[in-house]
Amino acid sequence: METKLYQNRTFDTVDYSEQSLSNTEFVNCEFINCNFSKSDLSHNDFLDSTFKNCNLSLAVLKNTGLKNIKFIGCKLMGLDFSAGNSFLFTVNFQDCLLDYSTFIYKKLKKTNFIDCSLKDVDFSNTDLSLAVFKNCDLSNATFVECILEKTDFRSSRNYGFDPSENKIKRTKVSHAALAGLLEKFDLDIE
Repeated sequence: METKLYQNRTFDTVDYSEQSLSNTEFVNCEFINCNFSKSDLSHNDFLDSTFKNCNLSLAVLKNTGLKNIKFIGCKLMGLDFSAGNSFLFTVNFQDCLLDYSTFIYKKLKKTNFIDCSLKDVDFSNTDLSLAVFKNCDLSNATFVECILEKTDFRSSRNYGFDPSENKIKRTKVSHAALAGLLEKFDLDIE
């Protein structure tokens, strides 16, 4: 099957919900106010592209390439990023709703999560070294066997992880979060 190619295109207010797109490559494209909810985006490649105010909730990303992608103001609930293609996987998020999404085994080194809701997100076995979580809500987010070296959590809230189950050298956390990080030790912290 021949691959379709779109370069330097803007897609504005297009409804792809519950549709299947495959064998398509989008290079340097911009998606504005598009609806991809419950779409099957398997076997597509997105390179150097931006999604603004789009809904991608529950979209299928099986073998989908996301290379140098910016999500701004997007709804990305329940996405399984771990099913996507890992080759050159690079994403950044600003003002996004990512609740119930999964990043298991992804390399998210230097990824920015700015002003995002990340409730119940699973980051198990993820490389988050040098990542920045700025002003994010990480309620019930899972961090198990992660690389959190030099990761910056200082301005975020509701995060917790077991220091003995993650690599945390030079991880940046706020004083207020220390009690949550030591919870497993059943300490009386005053």
